[in-house]
Amino acid sequence: MLEDVAGSRTFSTASPDSVTSVTCAQCEPAFIICEEHRAPVANLLPILVFSGKCQTSCTVLGCKHNPHLWTSGPHTTLMESVSDRLSRHMHICGLLEVILQGSGSAPPVPPCTKAEVAVLLLGCCPPTASSTSPDVLACLLKEVTMCRNLSKYTLFFLFLALSGLIFLLRNIHTVENWNCHTISALYQLQSRIHSSFVPVNLPTFHQNRTFCAHLGQKPSPEDELEERYLLDSIAWPGPPPHSSRVALRQTSDPVHSLFAILPTKGGREWHVGDQLEALVQMHDFQGRPKRYGGDFLLARLHSPELGAGVAGTVLDHRNGFYSALFPLLWVGSAHVEVTLVHSSEAVAVLRRLREERPDRVFFKSLFRLGFLSETTVCNMCLPPDPQPLCNYTDLYTGEPWYCYKPKILGCDTRINHAKGGYLKHLITNKEALLFQSGVNIKVRIHASGPDRIDVLPPWKDKVEAESSSIKPEPIKLAPSGYYYEDSWRPLGGVTMRQFNKSFAITQCLKNKVINMYGDSTVRQWFEYLIALLPELKEFNLHSPKNVGPFMAVDSTHNILLKYRCHGPPIRFSTVMSSELRYISNELDGLPGGPNTVVVLSIWAHFSTFPVEVYIRRLRHIRRALVRLVDRAPGTIVVIRSANLQALDQEVSLYNSDWYSLQLDKVLRAMFKGLNVLLVDAWQMSAAHHLPHALHPPPVIVKNMIDTLLSYVCPEEKRSQQT
Repeated sequence: MLEDVAGSRTFSTASPDSVTSVTCAQCEPAFIICEEHRAPVANLLPILVFSGKCQTSCTVLGCKHNPHLWTSGPHTTLMESVSDRLSRHMHICGLLEVILQGSGSAPPVPPCTKAEVAVLLLGCCPPTASSTSPDVLACLLKEVTMCRNLSKYTLFFLFLALSGLIFLLRNIHTVENWNCHTISALYQLQSRIHSSFVPVNLPTFHQNRTFCAHLGQKPSPEDELEERYLLDSIAWPGPPPHSSRVALRQTSDPVHSLFAILPTKGGREWHVGDQLEALVQMHDFQGRPKRYGGDFLLARLHSPELGAGVAGTVLDHRNGFYSALFPLLWVGSAHVEVTLVHSSEAVAVLRRLREERPDRVFFKSLFRLGFLSETTVCNMCLPPDPQPLCNYTDLYTGEPWYCYKPKILGCDTRINHAKGGYLKHLITNKEALLFQSGVNIKVRIHASGPDRIDVLPPWKDKVEAESSSIKPEPIKLAPSGYYYEDSWRPLGGVTMRQFNKSFAITQCLKNKVINMYGDSTVRQWFEYLIALLPELKEFNLHSPKNVGPFMAVDSTHNILLKYRCHGPPIRFSTVMSSELRYISNELDGLPGGPNTVVVLSIWAHFSTFPVEVYIRRLRHIRRALVRLVDRAPGTIVVIRSANLQALDQEVSLYNSDWYSLQLDKVLRAMFKGLNVLLVDAWQMSAAHHLPHALHPPPVIVKNMIDTLLSYVCPEEKRSQQT
C-alpha cells in the first residue's frame, strides 16, 4: 500500500510490493518543460510527463510518443500495465487514473520497469533524484493529491469563468483596444460564421475618396444658377488683401468706435411709424477711423420699462461707416444699442476656416461584429488620404457621408454615429487676438451723444401728416415683428394669439399629428410642450437622452407629437445608424393633410461646412415639401430660423453668429414664395433684452410656440367655429 503524507487517502497497487510513506521536501512545483524538446505548457493546462529515466530525460505525452492518459472515474489507481491505454485517451485533471508505476512494452511506449514509469502533474522532481527513490514516489503522491483536491473546486472555478464571460459581454466595447494581430484569427472565424447569415444581395460599399469640392450629385444648370445667386446674395465685404498682416491695434475696436442718432429732417419730433437711423463709425485700437467695411454688427432698439424691442437692419457702406435702421413701433422711450460681434479681420478668418477646414468638427462611428469592434473618423468632408473609405452616401438624395474603413471589420458593420470632437490649434496666435471675449467679441459700441429718443403717437390722420412741412421717411426695411410687454407682435402675415393656458394649447392641437425634424433647437419645442401640457405623455421609446427619436401622446384629445433629429452632420452624442434619417426621406413618407403639422429647424450643425453643402440639403428638403403639399394640400409646414447665441473664442470658430446669419439668409431665400410659414427666431432673439443663447430662455420659446400655434389655429378659423 501507498499512503499519502497526510494519511487521508490510500492507493492500491496490483503489485504486492510495498512502499514506505516519505516526505516530499525535495519536490518543487513548476511548469513542465520537456528537457529534450523544450515543449512548454500549452494553454495553461497541466501536462503529463512520461518519465523513462527521471534523472536523465523526460517525454511530454502527446509530443514524442504521442500517448494520452486514460480517464474513467474519480478513483486514483496504481496500474501495472498501461501502454495499450496511453495512446487512446486525453488527460482530464480530476477524473483520471494516474499511473505511478507500471510495466509493458507495447509501442509507442518504450519498455519500462515498475519503478521507471511515472506521470507527473503540474510539477517536477529534482533531476538528480533517483526514479526508484522514496522522494520520487512521495513527490508523485503529492502531485496526485493536488490533482484530486482540485476537483473539489471545479464548481467554484466554473462560476468564476462564467462571471468573467458575463463581464466581458457587458463590457464588449473594451475589445476595440485589442491588438489587431491578436484578434485577426478570431475575426476570420467569425466572418465565416457571419457570412452564412448575410444575404448575398446586400449592397456593398465601395472605397471611394472625396473632398468638399466634389460632393454629392452633380447639380442641374438651374440648380447651379440658383446656387450662384444665393452665394452672391450673402457675399460679405472683406478687408483689403494686405489686412491679414495687420496687427491687432489696426483692427476694429468697439471701445474707440461710436455711433450717433441722426436727427429727422427739419428737426421735428419722432412719431410712431417713422424710421430712425443711427450712423456708426468704426475705429481701430489706436483710435484711427477704419477705411473699409466688413465688420459684423448687431443693432437693437428697445425699451426696458415697456418690455419692447425690435431688431435693426445694418447697412455696410464699406468705408468704415454703417447705418442702423429701426422702425418706430411704440410710444415712449426707445434706446439704441449697437454691438460689434466680429471685426472684419475676424470675419476673414472665419470665412477661411469655413472653406479650408470643414473637418474642424469631426465625427466617429463604431463598427462591431460579434465581440470585435473598431472606431473610425467620419465626416462629409474627409481630407485626401491613402486610407480607404466607407461610402454611406444616401441612395435617395445623394447626400454624401464617409467614414475611414476599419482595419479589420467591414463597412456594413457600422452601428452608430457620434460627434467625435473639435479640432484645436486652427488659428495662429496672432489670429487668436481677434477673438477675445470682452475685447472684440460681442462688445457694445457707445454713442457719441444721446442714445435714446422719445416717440410720440402716430399722426392723427393723413391730413395732419401731409400738412407737415417735412414728410416722414418711408420705411426702407421692415422687420418681421417686435416685442411689446415681452410679447411678440408680428408685422405681417398672421394675427398673433396668446396661448397662456395649457387648455388653449390642447384645444388647438386636438386631432393633430405634429412632426418635428431637425436639431436641438426644435427639440427644445418638443420638451417645452410636454412640460406644459399635463395630458401629453411622453412614450418611452428607450431612445438616448437628448438624441431621440421621441414621441408623446395625448390619447384623450388625439394628439401625437414626434421629434426626430436630422441626418448627418448631426453633432449629438450617439445616434444609432438605423435612426439616421434625412428629413427629405422622412417627408416623403408622411401622408400629410389638414391635421398634419410639419416643423423644421436645420441650421446649427452646418456652420462648419461650405454654404454649398447647406444649399444642397435645403434643396432636397424643399423638393420633398413640394411633393408633400402637392399630394396632401392643407398640410401645415412651419420652419424655424436660426437664432443668436453666446460666443467666446472657441464657439466662434465653430458656431459663430456670422455663420448662422449666412445660413439664415440662404434659408429665407430658398423657401420664399412657397406655402411655408416662418418662425423668425433670429429677430426674436435679436430684439429681446435677455442674453443670447443657443437654446433661448423660456420667455422667448413661449413666443415662438405662440407663433407656431397661431399658424396652426389662426384667429379667423377660431372665430368661425365660435
